[in-house]
Amino acid sequence: MPELPEVETVRRGLAPALEGAVIAKATAFRPDLRFPLPPGFAENITGKRVDSVDRRAKYLLLRIAGGMVMLSHLGMSGRYRIYKDAPPALEPHDHLELVTDSGVTIRYNDPRRFGILDLFPEEGLATHKLLASLGPEPLSNAFDGPALAAGLGDKRTAIKLAILDQRVVAGVGNIYASEALFRAGISPKRTARTVKRGRADKLAAAIRDVLNDAIAAGGSSLRDHRQTSGELGYFQHSFKVYGRGGETCPGCGTEAGIRQFVQGGRSTFYCAKCQR
Repeated sequence: MPELPEVETVRRGLAPALEGAVIAKATAFRPDLRFPLPPGFAENITGKRVDSVDRRAKYLLLRIAGGMVMLSHLGMSGRYRIYKDAPPALEPHDHLELVTDSGVTIRYNDPRRFGILDLFPEEGLATHKLLASLGPEPLSNAFDGPALAAGLGDKRTAIKLAILDQRVVAGVGNIYASEALFRAGISPKRTARTVKRGRADKLAAAIRDVLNDAIAAGGSSLRDHRQTSGELGYFQHSFKVYGRGGETCPGCGTEAGIRQFVQGGRSTFYCAKCQR
C-alpha cells in the first residue's frame, strides 16, 4: 500500500496540473471503489476551480472552490496519470477522468478498486471519519521527539507497531517504520513506552529524514506505485534493511545480519547488533 512518500510524490505531480485550473469535465466510470461514491460526485466538481492540492497522512485533499474537498486514497493499487497532450484510449480500471480548462487530462486507475473517492464540505474536514483520529504529520513542525514520546505514552506494545498506529504519527507505514528504526538504532521489539527523551528525539528525526529521502527519490515502487508521469519511484534501491533479510548489515557489516520476522501480520527487518 502506498505510504506517505508515495502519496506526497503524487500530490507534487498533481499540483502543477490542477491548482488554479477549472475542472471542465469530470467523469466517474463506476459508482463505487472501496465505498460508494457520493451522489452527484462528478457533476458536483465539474465547472469548479481547484484551489489547492494538499495531503493529510496518506490521503490526497483537493480543495474545490465553493468550500468542498475531494478526498482520495490510493488503496493498494491506485495511481494518477497526467496527460498534457491528447490522452490515449481508456485503459481497463480507469475509474475517474478529470479534464481541465487548459486541456490537461488526469486519470485515476485502480485495478483492485481498494481506493477511496469522497466529496464533502470543507467544514467537515476535521471531523471526517477517515481523518479525525490521525496523529501529527511527521514532516510538520508539530512532530518532534517530545511529540512522539507523548503519542507513545505508556504503550506496552512494540515500538514498530506503535509507530504504525496512525493515531501516534500519521502516514508512516511498514517500509518506512523498519527503515526509520534502523537509522535510529532502535530495535523494533523495544517496548514503546521506553522510547523517551534521547531515543524519541532520534526516532522522530529518523522518521522525518527517511520520509524526506524517499520523497526526493519519487517514493518506493515495489508493486504498483507510479509517479503521475508514469515513472517508477527509486527509493527501493536505497533500503538499508527492508526486504533484505539474510543479507549483510550495511551498518555493522555482520554477515547475514539483517533478520526478518513477522509483527502484527507484517514483515519486520532489522539488525540485532545495531538496533537495541
